Amino acid sequence: MVMRMIRYMVILCVCGLALLSCEPKNEMPNPAGEIDVTNILYIGDGQMGGYMNDGFTKENQENSLANILATQMEFIAAPTTNIPYLDGLSIGVSVNGLAPFHLSYKTDCKGVSSLSPVRTASVGDLNCLTQNVYQATNPFKVFGIPGLTSSQFTNANLSASNAFFQRMSSSPNVSLLNELTASPPSFFQLYIGLEDVLDFAKSGGTHETLPTEIEFQQNYEQILFNLTSSGAKGVVATIPDVSQMPYFTTIPWNGLTLDNSNLGTLNSIYNPLGFYFQLGANPFMMVDSTANMFAVRQIESSELLLLSVPLDSVKCNQMGVLFPIRDEFILDAGELNTLRNKIEAYNTIIRNVAEQYQLAVVNTGQFISKLKDGFVYNGVSMSAKFVSGGAYSLDGIYLNPRGNALFANEFIKAINLKYHSAIPYVNALKYDGIRFP
Repeated sequence: MVMRMIRYMVILCVCGLALLSCEPKNEMPNPAGEIDVTNILYIGDGQMGGYMNDGFTKENQENSLANILATQMEFIAAPTTNIPYLDGLSIGVSVNGLAPFHLSYKTDCKGVSSLSPVRTASVGDLNCLTQNVYQATNPFKVFGIPGLTSSQFTNANLSASNAFFQRMSSSPNVSLLNELTASPPSFFQLYIGLEDVLDFAKSGGTHETLPTEIEFQQNYEQILFNLTSSGAKGVVATIPDVSQMPYFTTIPWNGLTLDNSNLGTLNSIYNPLGFYFQLGANPFMMVDSTANMFAVRQIESSELLLLSVPLDSVKCNQMGVLFPIRDEFILDAGELNTLRNKIEAYNTIIRNVAEQYQLAVVNTGQFISKLKDGFVYNGVSMSAKFVSGGAYSLDGIYLNPRGNALFANEFIKAINLKYHSAIPYVNALKYDGIRFP
């Protein structure tokens, strides 16, 4: 009887072990999802590379959209990204050869001192762009090139016209597209098109540089055809309505403030032309060749004054009053309509081509619009307000480190959704906004 009970217990144990061995294993999902992380490229203009405060520095590169994204990709086992850093001792340089901005006290023409963007030096460090830093044994993965447009990817002479590319290129006559595909990417993150529209916008519509829809589509298709030719997946980003950025929204259209001492004089000058002024806030006067025989009119509430307006001339030399503001400092209604229609057309192309190649898409316009309206992030208010809004750098166009971190989360969201990955989001509050003195 005892022996029978022992045999029965042994059989139960064996059967139990067998059942346990048949249970399905709960394997941890792959955090990379469908992404091949072996060779990730980060491609775009200055916003991708770290251009901010109207300048390029090593610190800016460290806080770039590309580097923030690359840091997060390491959480899904991506290798460390090689970045073509500038010398850390360099003050940096802008696309126009100027030194970057920093926030400091500046005295205006009326002797009033206040915080304002000020250049860190009288001239930028052009020498920081003259040394070629290409590394054949450890190729760069970040191609964030200030001033880059969609039409320049195939330009074999890009090194001659863009020193930011020249310093990192493998030879003087290589195109960016050939550089990118020399070692085919396994995955790419592309944000291009902002510079395609900025020249027109920043010139107040005086530079007719907007590419046609056909040109933009041909350029964009060629970029994606080459990047995906070896089977790479990726994410692309649309172009925002740049007119929502602080560069275009900071100076109010009705910033002409009048009191009794100058109201009568202005009305005596402009009433015969049909323009009337009142005490307090009034629209600035602007140049418009189609307005009347004197080619002047009042700016409308829907039109935008640019941050490039010489404010000392406005404050002390009657610019915008007796001397109407020139077209190069204003985006009028017609120019805004042209700009926004082009951006919408380009974005339709971006989405269609991305769908053709089955890529993830970041809705950049939605993100920039959200900043314009303002929102609270982890208890901190974020907006597009110049200097104090917390997201834009001192040039009013490019994002600051914290803004880049917020923008990186938009990329991560699109990637995770499309490729079933689990890239962690960035805590944007770990990154600086504007530094106050």
